[in-house]
Amino acid sequence: MTKSELILRIAALNPHLYHRDVERIVTAIFDTMTEALERGDRVELRGFGAFSVKYRESRVGRNPRTGSNVVVEEKYVPFFKTGKDLRDRLNNFVKK
Repeated sequence: MTKSELILRIAALNPHLYHRDVERIVTAIFDTMTEALERGDRVELRGFGAFSVKYRESRVGRNPRTGSNVVVEEKYVPFFKTGKDLRDRLNNFVKK
């Protein structure tokens, strides 16, 4: 699901809201989450999961095309851990 699809679905479920307001709300939520992750905070959505930032040290990797060694710089990467409710719902859905 893309951001625009999410906005359309929320707008369809809430016909009393203007589309532009739904778009502002979704953008504000994502911007706030992004700012929290930039600060190094953890963002937890109960029942859904938690977003955090992990540090990856620099390392020597391999270019898959040429096979030559490449230095991969240190970096911070986003990390998502699913919540128990989401995992349970997915596992129950898959089994049926």
